Amino acid sequence: MTMTDAAAASQPPEESRFHAFRQAEDLVGRRRPLDALKALRPLLESETDKPSVHLLAGRAYFHSAQLRRAEEAFTRVLELDPTDHYARFILGRTLQRLGRLVEALAQMKIASAMHPVPEYLEAISEVKARIALREP
Repeated sequence: MTMTDAAAASQPPEESRFHAFRQAEDLVGRRRPLDALKALRPLLESETDKPSVHLLAGRAYFHSAQLRRAEEAFTRVLELDPTDHYARFILGRTLQRLGRLVEALAQMKIASAMHPVPEYLEAISEVKARIALREP
C-alpha cells in the first residue's frame, strides 16, 4: 500500500463526508455550534482545500464566540476563494466583535462592492458610527 492509498483509506467515504457536512450545517442553523464543530472535525482534517467546510466551521466558531478561530477559518476561505463575498462580510463581523473596526470596515466594504445587499450596507454604517465614536 502506497502513502496515497493509505491517505485515501483513512478518509471517510464520500457519502459519510456529505452526511457530516449536512449534519454540521443543520446544527449551526439550530444554534448548536459546538456540536457542529464535532461533526465537522473529520472534514476539517480531510478536506483542507474545501472553502465550504472552512466557511461552515467559521460560522460555528463565530456563533460559539471563538472569534480568533473564526477569523482563521474565514481567512482560509478567502485564501481558497477570494471572491466569496459572504466570507468577507462575516470576517468583517468577526473583526468587529474583536474590536478591530478599521479592518472590519475594509472587509465589509469589499463584500458590499462585490454584492451590494442592505445587510452589508447597514453593517458598514454601524461600524462607521462606532469608529466615529472612538475618534477624539
